[in-house]
Amino acid sequence: MSFYELEKTDGQARAGKIHTAHGVIETPIFMPVGTRASVKTMTSEDLEDIGSQIILGNTYHLYLRPGHELIEKVGGGLHGFMNWKKPILTDSGGYQVFSLSSLNKISEEGVIFQSHIDGSRHMIGPEKSMEIQKALGSDIVMAFDECPALPASKETLRTSMELTLRWAKRCKDYELKEYQNLFGIIQGGLHIDLRTECMERLKEMDFPGYALGGLSVGEKNEEMIQFCSDFCPTMPADKPRYLMGVGKPLDVLTGIKNGLDMFDCVLPTRNARNGQVLTSLGPVNIKNQRYKEDQGPLDPNCSCKACSHYSRAYIRHLFNVGEYLAGQLITHHNLYFYLEMTRNARKAILNGKFDEYYQSFYNSYTQSDN
Repeated sequence: MSFYELEKTDGQARAGKIHTAHGVIETPIFMPVGTRASVKTMTSEDLEDIGSQIILGNTYHLYLRPGHELIEKVGGGLHGFMNWKKPILTDSGGYQVFSLSSLNKISEEGVIFQSHIDGSRHMIGPEKSMEIQKALGSDIVMAFDECPALPASKETLRTSMELTLRWAKRCKDYELKEYQNLFGIIQGGLHIDLRTECMERLKEMDFPGYALGGLSVGEKNEEMIQFCSDFCPTMPADKPRYLMGVGKPLDVLTGIKNGLDMFDCVLPTRNARNGQVLTSLGPVNIKNQRYKEDQGPLDPNCSCKACSHYSRAYIRHLFNVGEYLAGQLITHHNLYFYLEMTRNARKAILNGKFDEYYQSFYNSYTQSDN
């Protein structure tokens, strides 16, 4: 059986299945981010309960603490370490090396950087990234790439793209575990010609899947949306298409509309810790005084545990007095909201009604003044 199975298209939108050693992933899919082997406030059992099919782990953070060798020794990899039986995707660590660490120095070999934790010096390159991800035992492994911040000159982006391609070849040559699948990352900023060239050269290396990197790193949101509309339908149709780190609800749905399959973002968990609730009627700030006596659920159209059992007034109270449970309940809801959104998108594609679903969701989500 092939790694990716395309089931149905509706316009550019796609419904498919990704077959991995730890289970089948039905796409389109949102992937909760478990940066340090934990999706914040959620147990692995909680994630299963809300229907998570795949989660992310962060190579940079897990390399620094507790270390990939320890994870492999104690748990046999990330699955055993965190008691997660379904698929895992790990990023390469490249984005964090460039964005979090200081005094990073880029060379052909990789990146020398100082840890954001204790200032210790490290080097991660293609081979080291693959070594770490092999030890973590993820089902989907990301190639090590350079991710320049936007805006950047076209010359800078081309130089970065060429380095990313050379690193991609070295990642491809590294021997991973038999069940692991390495995705290539398409770079090139907002320049369609650079992205197309990068994609064509990655296709020659024949990766099992392809990701769009280097977006949501400083460009305007409308520029990113226009770029995805122009470029994404040209990506290989027989492989999964992953939009990295882009995750506002309408951005995800627009990505699906443009033929993308996989999405991740820290927004639902990060926003939850700040009292921001994502609902079918638009974002809600639970700290708002108007919810002080509100007996209704976070979202009247949601059947998650938080919405089924607790009121807005109660969760607002928890948040105002600093109770940990507030963030936990909102995180539970926000992740369920994303997963339900992509589940419904998949159903709509299979039924040939994605445009209707998209418009209905958009009309409802944008009416809020919360």
